[in-house]
Amino acid sequence: MDGGAYLEAMALAPTGVTVVTISDGRDDIGATVSSFVSISVDPPVVMLSVDAEGYVAEVVEEVGAFAVSVLHADQLALAGRFAAEGRPSARLLVSGQPHHRGEHTNAIVLDEALTALECSVRQRVEVGDHVVFFADVIGIPVAGSGRNEKAMVRWAGRYHAVER
Repeated sequence: MDGGAYLEAMALAPTGVTVVTISDGRDDIGATVSSFVSISVDPPVVMLSVDAEGYVAEVVEEVGAFAVSVLHADQLALAGRFAAEGRPSARLLVSGQPHHRGEHTNAIVLDEALTALECSVRQRVEVGDHVVFFADVIGIPVAGSGRNEKAMVRWAGRYHAVER
């Protein structure tokens, strides 16, 4: 199968846009991720998929926990900052943005996200060029002043707003 054709086809499947953050005790790591989904309600389990060769996969594996902030459409610049190659510490990327540290993970949580979750890795699976982490939701931190905002999705290679 042609990888380019596959990428083009999958670009037409809209996905939510999140910022995943990890605190490893030395620094704060973060990335924009659109491969994040709910897997189970009882118990609450989510799935996060990241590049197997990337630093985010390495740190999630090492720490075993992360926070996820689900972005709204007005957070386009933030999504871009966390997606940039060679990005600095997540602490610098959220400068000037209301945020706090998650009670369970100590990872950065964006106060104005649509919602946020704190997660603890239960299982890691290598699949192709990605690592899939299945994680228990261990907390729902205070976030969501933007609950009435438009959600942000990635579709056809670009960010778009979706109304409720």
